[in-house]
Amino acid sequence: MAAPGVRARLNDEDRLGQRRQFGRNLQSIRERLTSSSGLERSFEAELLRQFAQKATGPMAGLLAFLTVLISLVSTFWIPPPLVSIWAGCALLASVGQFVYGKRVLRSGDPDVASGRRCFLVLTAFQAMAWAGLVLMFLGASEPSAKVFVVAALLFYGTVLVMSSYTIPVAVYAGVVPIAAAVATVLYFDRDMGTLTIAGLALVAQLYFLFLGNRLYSQAVATLEFRAEKDILIAELETATINSEDARRKAEDANLAKSKFLATMSHELRTPLNAILGFSEVMKNEVFGPHASPSYREYSDDIHSSGQHLLNLINEILDLSRIEAGRYELKEETVNLAHVADECLHMLSLRARGKSQTIRQAVEPDLPKIWADERAIRQIILNLLSNAVKFTPQGGDIALKVGWTANGGQYVSVTDNGPGIPENELATVLSSFGRGSQAIKTAEEGSGLGLPIVKGLVDLHGGSFSLKSKIRVGTEVMFTIPAQRVMDALPAIPTPTRRVA
Repeated sequence: MAAPGVRARLNDEDRLGQRRQFGRNLQSIRERLTSSSGLERSFEAELLRQFAQKATGPMAGLLAFLTVLISLVSTFWIPPPLVSIWAGCALLASVGQFVYGKRVLRSGDPDVASGRRCFLVLTAFQAMAWAGLVLMFLGASEPSAKVFVVAALLFYGTVLVMSSYTIPVAVYAGVVPIAAAVATVLYFDRDMGTLTIAGLALVAQLYFLFLGNRLYSQAVATLEFRAEKDILIAELETATINSEDARRKAEDANLAKSKFLATMSHELRTPLNAILGFSEVMKNEVFGPHASPSYREYSDDIHSSGQHLLNLINEILDLSRIEAGRYELKEETVNLAHVADECLHMLSLRARGKSQTIRQAVEPDLPKIWADERAIRQIILNLLSNAVKFTPQGGDIALKVGWTANGGQYVSVTDNGPGIPENELATVLSSFGRGSQAIKTAEEGSGLGLPIVKGLVDLHGGSFSLKSKIRVGTEVMFTIPAQRVMDALPAIPTPTRRVA
C-alpha cells in the first residue's frame, strides 16, 4: 500500500496529465474554429467520416434495394441482359463505396485528400451507371416507361443528396452525369410528352444541387456548434480541475494554519503567563519598593503590553475557530438585558475617563434566551469598546435592548463619533481590516473585533447590521432570532382528588 505522500504525488501527476490533455483538446478545437483556411477545411476530416458513415449505413442498403427493384421492373421494357449489365455496374459502385467507407471508418486519422478523391470517383461512376438507365430507356416509346425513368431518377437524386452532401463536389459529380443524360434525351426526342418528363427531371437535378449546398452549410454549422460546445466542456473541466487544486491548497493552508495556531497558543501563552505574573509582582512591589520609580512604570508597561498581546492571541484563536466551524457554543438560559448591563458597568470607567455619557434603554420583562453567555458578553463588550474608543471626548453613547418585530431580541449600540465612510464598511468587517479613522487617530486594535462579533452572531442564527454616516455617528445592532427566546411555560395543573 502506497504511503500518503506517494498517493498525493500520484494524484498530482494524474491531475497534471488531465490538465495537459484538456489543454491540448482545447487548443485543437480553438485552432479549428479560428483557422485562417476557413471552417470547411478545419472540419474536412469529420465531414469525410460522415460521408463514410452514410456510405455504409441504411442509405447504402436502400440504394442497393432500389437498384434491384428498378432492374426487375425495367425488364418489362428493356431486354434482361442489358438490364443486368446496368444493375451490375450500379451495384459495383455501391459496393465500392461501402468497402472504402468501412476502411475510412477503421482508420483513426484518414487521409482527407485521398478519401475525397476516392469517394468522388466512386460517386461519379455510380452516377454514370444511373445515367446509363436514362440512355437505356431512350428507345422506349411507352409513356409509362418514361414516367418510370423520371421516378427512378427522383429516387436516386434524393438518396444521392442525402448520402453525399458532406462532400459538395461529390454531389456535383453525381448530378452532372444524370443532367447530361437527360439533356441527351431532350436533344434526340422531340415528343411533347418526353420533353415534359425530361424537363421535369432536369429541374429536379438542379433542385438537388441547391438542396445539397443547403445541407452542407447546415452540416458545417452543426460541427461549428459542436466544437463550441466542446470548448465550453473543456473549459468547464479545466475550471473544475483548477477549483479542485485550489480547494486542496486551501485545505492544506487551513491545516497549516490550524497547526500554527495550536503551536502559537502553547508557545506564546506559556511565556506570556510568566511575563504577566512577574510584571504584576514588580508593578505592585510585592517584595519591596523599587530603588527607582521608573522601574515601576516599566513594569506597568510590560504588564499592559503582555495583556494586549494575550488578548490579540485570544482574538485570533477565536476567529480561527469560528471560520473553521469549530467554535462550540455552550448554550444555556441567558438574560440579555442583564448581560448588557454587566458589560456597561465594565466599560463605564473608561467612558468616564473620556467624559462620555452612556444612556441605557432596556424594554421591561424581556424573557431569557437560549445562547452562549460568554459569546453574548464578548459581542456586547466588543461593540461597546469600539464605541468608547472612537467616540470623542464628551460624546454620547446609547445602549438599547428590546424586542424585534418578529419576536426576537436585539442589542443596539449607537455613538456620535466621526463615523465610517461607506466604502470602508466592508473593510472594517473583514479580518484585520481597519478604517481610515482608526489609522488617523492611531487607536490600538487588531481589526478582529467586528469579524468576531459577526461570526458569533451567525453561530446563534441571528443577524448583524452596521450603519454609519460621516460626522454623524455609527449604529451597530445584532439580533437574536425568535426561536431562541424562552417563553414562559404554563404551570402544571394540580390534579383534583375525589372526595369519597
